[in-house]
Amino acid sequence: MVKKTGKRTRHIAQRSCVGCREVLPKRSLIRIVRTPDGVVLDPTGKLNGRGVYLHQKRSCWAVGLKGALSRGLRSDINEKDLAFLNSYMQSLPEEDPADA
Repeated sequence: MVKKTGKRTRHIAQRSCVGCREVLPKRSLIRIVRTPDGVVLDPTGKLNGRGVYLHQKRSCWAVGLKGALSRGLRSDINEKDLAFLNSYMQSLPEEDPADA
């Protein structure tokens, strides 16, 4: 019997940004979830419902809000939720903090 050597590497979940389609670790993206009450941000990544992921930069959010977000969530986004997401987008930096 052969003994295994070395440490086992931990699995890191990968997700793709719906804005730019870049694949990154799940923890580095923001999850947006469609719930019966509307669209909400999910900082824990554990809420029930259909979810999509976006970078923390405005360029990805702009592409997402144009249509990629609603296609990923498989539903239309109402005016109230769209206003909430736009206000959150305005609070994001112009570029990715990791790129600076």
